[in-house]
Amino acid sequence: MGNLLLSKARINILIIGIFVLFTILAAQLFRVQVVQASNYQEKAANEMQSTRTIPAQRGEITDINGVAFARSVSAITIVVDQTQITDPARVANFVAPILGLSAADVQENITGTRKYSIVLKNGRPALWDKLTEAIYEYNKALDDKYFDKRIIGFFPERSYIREYPSGQLISSLVGFVRADGIGATGIESSLNSIITGTDGKYSYARGYGAEIPGSQREIVAAKAGTNIRLTINRDVQWVASKAIADAVKSANAVSGTVIVMDPKTGAIVAHATAPTFNPNNTKNVPLALMRNPSVQDVYEPGSTGKVMTMAAALEEKTITPTTVFTVPYMLKRGGSPFHDHEPHPTQQLTSSGILAVSSNTGTIKVGETMSNDTLHSYLTRFGIGIKTGSGLPGESAGLLRPVSNWSGTTAPTVAFGQGYSVTAMQATSVFATIANNGVRVSPTVIAGTSDPSGHFTPTANRSSVRVVSEDTAIKLRLMMESVVSSQGTAPSAAIPGYRVAGKTGTAMRYDQKTGRYSGYTASFIGFAPADAPRYVISVTLQDPRNGHYGGSLGGPVFKKVMTFVLQSEHVAPTGTKVLPVALTKSELTRARATQVSAKKQ
Repeated sequence: MGNLLLSKARINILIIGIFVLFTILAAQLFRVQVVQASNYQEKAANEMQSTRTIPAQRGEITDINGVAFARSVSAITIVVDQTQITDPARVANFVAPILGLSAADVQENITGTRKYSIVLKNGRPALWDKLTEAIYEYNKALDDKYFDKRIIGFFPERSYIREYPSGQLISSLVGFVRADGIGATGIESSLNSIITGTDGKYSYARGYGAEIPGSQREIVAAKAGTNIRLTINRDVQWVASKAIADAVKSANAVSGTVIVMDPKTGAIVAHATAPTFNPNNTKNVPLALMRNPSVQDVYEPGSTGKVMTMAAALEEKTITPTTVFTVPYMLKRGGSPFHDHEPHPTQQLTSSGILAVSSNTGTIKVGETMSNDTLHSYLTRFGIGIKTGSGLPGESAGLLRPVSNWSGTTAPTVAFGQGYSVTAMQATSVFATIANNGVRVSPTVIAGTSDPSGHFTPTANRSSVRVVSEDTAIKLRLMMESVVSSQGTAPSAAIPGYRVAGKTGTAMRYDQKTGRYSGYTASFIGFAPADAPRYVISVTLQDPRNGHYGGSLGGPVFKKVMTFVLQSEHVAPTGTKVLPVALTKSELTRARATQVSAKKQ
């Protein structure tokens, strides 16, 4: 009986022991699988798995019709685990010809003890396919006894490279990206934050330090960047680029710019500069070429600035298009002489005549019909001394000194377009204001954006401000048509069948390096059709050596580009007749006599 009780006690102790053991095991299992699960997973991942970045595709930059100016294309970076390369010299001699590299460079990158070494960065995907196929055939051909001579340890990393299909066509505006994929200049820089996508991540298993094929698992999906649609029309851009490049070469100029603008919307239809650069290869490109001269380079406008003096006087009603002025070749103001480009006897010119022949002394007299404060206020309304709001990186506001800093020679100088500085974009905006019936619309090169799913969002309407009345703008446009007539300074800008208005500019060029005036800035800015303007085109040539007059240098470029724009956009002549404005006192007298005679009859 006593032995039986002892046996039962032992059994109970054994059962209790087993129960306690299972309880401890269950608790340990709960701790491992629940309480400390993340820690063990992390440890396992560190020992058995790694993560890599999935590069995000950068958004495209396109023209108004969706033609790509900048895009990202798939690429493969070929990487090697050096510890798996048993004979670097032999492997290098085999791999180098396939990758188009020197054997010495390949051998340097595959020799050592690093688990990760780049052999080729951003190669074409087809190149990786070619390499893996060659390695497979090589290894397959080996006898079993040469198993240790297999080529292993190479693996790919997906990436993207930036490509610019149009080359140098619009590089100063679009810009380019750095080697690390960040925008360096132009739109690529100013909108980098939205063009850049969000990288993803994937995990993969490792075996002997290498990525095991088929083990990859996406953790976070990559998100492509936003696409940017520009207001630029590639066809117009091509014509403008060729025209300004030819003009810069012919005139032996330092640089040139052409801007085509829709005055009603502020949209920049073309933006061409010369010389320029190829954004696909920027290794040896000087920094000066990477600038955007249309908004970063400032210059004194010269005679194109006279339209603002005329607009101000017309708006203030101190003149009319036929107000007669006595215009000498030379006059003195503030103790300094001012004169016209070419010697001439004293003339009796109307306001329109002064603008047509681009008289400095005549414009000074027009400016003197207003106070300095009034003239300054109108220049400010036209946007001088203020950024245009184009949003382009590095945009300058130009320079317009306050009236309190004017000397005795400042007012007459400002009246005919010197003594202050503008950008080509500002100068274009001035003429667009006149073309748009006196309303200044902020220029833009961005038509809208598209998210990765393709949803397009147009940009908001541009800000606008009335500068002068519609009546003043209409009168001034009529006066500006005389500039393109046979009696004006730019008959070379005339387009058969269309009414064209514009203004030439030949300004002394201030040299920042020497601190003195040296050379000229030649320009022509105009619009067509003059009676119902659709487009404004500005042409600017800096420091031309073969001639320097804006009419002869800029006029033909304007004509070539504007003719193409009008034809490509199917803009028909409006059919209205030019109402000639008297340019001299004698013409005015004859016109009035004719009117009186007609009334009597």
